[in-house]
Amino acid sequence: MQNIKTIEDLKIAIQILELKQSLNVQLMKNQLHITYESLKPANLLKNTINEITSSPLLIDNILGVTLGLASGYFTKKVVVNGSNNVFRNLIGTVLQFGVTNLIARNPNTIKTFGQSIFEKIFHKK
Repeated sequence: MQNIKTIEDLKIAIQILELKQSLNVQLMKNQLHITYESLKPANLLKNTINEITSSPLLIDNILGVTLGLASGYFTKKVVVNGSNNVFRNLIGTVLQFGVTNLIARNPNTIKTFGQSIFEKIFHKK
């Protein structure tokens, strides 16, 4: 800021400071409105869903775990098949756990294997 020597210079300096202040107040109001909108529960939920759906790594992980759980469940259903045999139920539970972990930890390998089987079955000759 320059040196103020006259009353006219003082009035100009005051006007400049008042203009800066009103601009800063308006900027703060705008920022407050943006912050208020972003903290609404609906907007928080919408932003979270957008982040989840835009993350390919997270989607791959969710799909891998889901595929693992479903495969484990169906493996147990096939092995146990409504039996009341304790040994068969135990084997079914162990197989369910093993298949679930195997598929959930190796989704890319399972995906590649599935794609190769799909291509062999539906390969155009």
